[in-house]
Amino acid sequence: MSDVLPIRRALLSVSDKTGLLEFGRFLAAKGVEILSTGGTAKALRDAGVPVKDVSDHTGFPEILDGRVKTLVPQVHGGILGRRDLAEHLAQMERHAIAPIDLVAVNLYPFEATVAKGADFDDCIENIDIGGPAMIRAAAKNHADVAVVVDAGDYAAVLADLDTHDGATTLTLRQKLAAKAYARTAAYDAAISNWFAATLKDDAPTYRAFGGRLAEALRYGENPHQSAAFYRTPNQRFGVATATQLQGKQLSYNNINDTDAAFELVGEFDPVRTAAVAIIKHANPCGVAEGGSLREAYEKALACDPVSAFGGVIATNREVTAAMAETVKDIFTEVVVAPAYEPAALEILSAKKNIRLLECDPPTRGGVETRSIAGGLLMQRRDTLDAVVPAMPDDKPTAGHGDDFASWTLVAGEAADAATARDLQFAWRAVRATKSNAILLARDGASVGVGMGQVNRVDSCKLAVARAGAERATGAVASSDAFFPFSDGPQILIDAGVRAIVTPGGSIRDDETIELCRARGVTLYFTGTRHFAH
Repeated sequence: MSDVLPIRRALLSVSDKTGLLEFGRFLAAKGVEILSTGGTAKALRDAGVPVKDVSDHTGFPEILDGRVKTLVPQVHGGILGRRDLAEHLAQMERHAIAPIDLVAVNLYPFEATVAKGADFDDCIENIDIGGPAMIRAAAKNHADVAVVVDAGDYAAVLADLDTHDGATTLTLRQKLAAKAYARTAAYDAAISNWFAATLKDDAPTYRAFGGRLAEALRYGENPHQSAAFYRTPNQRFGVATATQLQGKQLSYNNINDTDAAFELVGEFDPVRTAAVAIIKHANPCGVAEGGSLREAYEKALACDPVSAFGGVIATNREVTAAMAETVKDIFTEVVVAPAYEPAALEILSAKKNIRLLECDPPTRGGVETRSIAGGLLMQRRDTLDAVVPAMPDDKPTAGHGDDFASWTLVAGEAADAATARDLQFAWRAVRATKSNAILLARDGASVGVGMGQVNRVDSCKLAVARAGAERATGAVASSDAFFPFSDGPQILIDAGVRAIVTPGGSIRDDETIELCRARGVTLYFTGTRHFAH
């Protein structure tokens, strides 16, 4: 295995033609023979770069509407033949197979085709076959062949060729080979996951996930942990698709918290109401809706202003100057929103360290994964919604199977319109809260949150303590899963909670129902839970 090998013949076949012409011109100037296909050959030829069609090189025409053009021995033999084996060289000479020393291929845009909502047949036609085959062949034989799958690597290849008089180094070829295999793996993962989603197969025998590096992060959850941020081709809007308008690089924890904030605020229809979520350590320290973003933010902040320090703010509407004025004097790590008024950007720009992200509302559905030792857990996202019913002063919104009408009243009087709205607000908001979550709400705002506890009683105590006696009195409460005993509801009722919504399903539900009946507290069972670890 030689460290430095000259490039005498290159095969270029790319769908993304970024940087192609400069790359081709440089190779031609170094005396490299360029083989190419279709649109790539035309682009090079039109730019005056000497190029030879692959079909002329192989003596075999493109057939089957271009499905077969490089899947021939003259191409793959030229890529896979080992230059250090006399037997390989003899066979190549006997069959008139010329060595190919560089392969630059990027793949049919399958991910982009799926993302734009193309039909099944169009997606199938954008599955590349010859490209991955050439990439994998070149990567396997990286001892003799350089493989380029990313236009961003052209510069490194050209620098190597320039430094080593038209040759590449083994170090570069190894790095390019590693990237090539990762690219084909991510490509195949996108295809297999699209098939699984199309066939509604939630548990295929093999499941692969792939992504593209967005950026290497300074560190992970702690400074001694290395970390990186990858974007996956799952077509969901969210933090990974956001545009950063201002501020220093997001940290690992920033990204995690921002994702939680944006997912929570996405529960609230921006046509119906303005909503703001404030997240700290992936849990809400305040969430509220209101007639304006400023009102919603002030209500959310009032829930737990101490914890909101250094938090992440998400909105479901364009950030206004009025809201920006209330945010600017409180230390905030990130603001993420669908848009910003120019005046709001000007106000917030005075805080140079605050990160401002702009992003379309999160896309519903899809799957989520979690790594464990030696494996992955995967599940569909929790997309059941508690939908505010049509009230005289309220617009109706579309439901997703978990609306107020499906709840069962098991104790107390039926909720009036205002109470129903608060119960449904609390039911939406509690979904973003982790581990035995209890959320108290009033007037479209959280007033106390208990989360991160190993038992529900402690979560009830925490929610009540954070709310305080004045705000707990007359509030409603939501629980993300059933109460195993009546001791949790007892704490809430003693604090002045007037209505509770919970999934139900405990073998001791009768005790909770009897308690609420005796105390005149309204109790609804939803029949579905929103438990999150």
